[in-house]
Amino acid sequence: MSIYFHEQLYRTPEVMGKLQGFPVTICGAGALGANLTESLARSGFQGLTVIDRDRIEERNLSTQPYYRSDIGAFKAKILANSLYRAVGIKLDIQTKELTAENASKLIGSQPGLVIDTFDNSGSRKAVADCCATQEIPCLHVGLATDYAEIIWNEVYRIPSPVQDDICDYPLARNLVTLTVAVACEVIIEFAIAQVRSSYTVTLGDFAIKPFIA
Repeated sequence: MSIYFHEQLYRTPEVMGKLQGFPVTICGAGALGANLTESLARSGFQGLTVIDRDRIEERNLSTQPYYRSDIGAFKAKILANSLYRAVGIKLDIQTKELTAENASKLIGSQPGLVIDTFDNSGSRKAVADCCATQEIPCLHVGLATDYAEIIWNEVYRIPSPVQDDICDYPLARNLVTLTVAVACEVIIEFAIAQVRSSYTVTLGDFAIKPFIA
C-alpha cells in the first residue's frame, strides 16, 4: 500500500505526480517552517529544501515537531532525519543563516517555489528581495499573537524590525497548525495550477479570509 494512499484517493494520481516533482524551498524550520515541511512531505512533495541555522531549544517543543532528546541539535537536520524515517523523503538542508549576501546562493536559481517562514524582518526582507530580483515565486507565512497571514511576495509588506522578538512572544499551537493547513493548500493549489491565493487567519474569531491588498 502506498504511503500516500488516502491523499492519492483525494487528490488523484495525476495531481500527486505533479506534487512529487515540484520543488519547494522552505526558509525556516521553526513553528511554521518545520510543521509546514512535514505537512508537505506527508502530502506527497518530494523535492523539499529547508534552510535554517537554529538549534532546538526546550521552549520549541510545544509548537514544533521535535523531542526533548533533540535539544541542542540543528532543527533542519532533525527534521530531515524524522521525515526520512516517516515517509522516506530526503530533504536537502542548509544549516546556515540566510542573509542578503548569500540568499541567492542558498535559495538557488531554479526553485519552483520559495516559502518564507522566518521570525525576523531582516531575513524576510532578504528572501523577498532575492525572489523579486530573480523572479522566483515566493509565499510569506507569518504569525503575530492570534493573527496569521499567508501572502504572496507581490503584495507582501515586510514587517517593521521593532516588532522582532525571536525569544519571547505569545504563540498558540492551534494558530500554528491552522495556518500551516491553509498554507499547505495554497502551495498545492499553486503547484497544480499556478494559482496564487493570499489569506489572513485569526484565532480569536476562528476566521480564514482572503487577503485584500
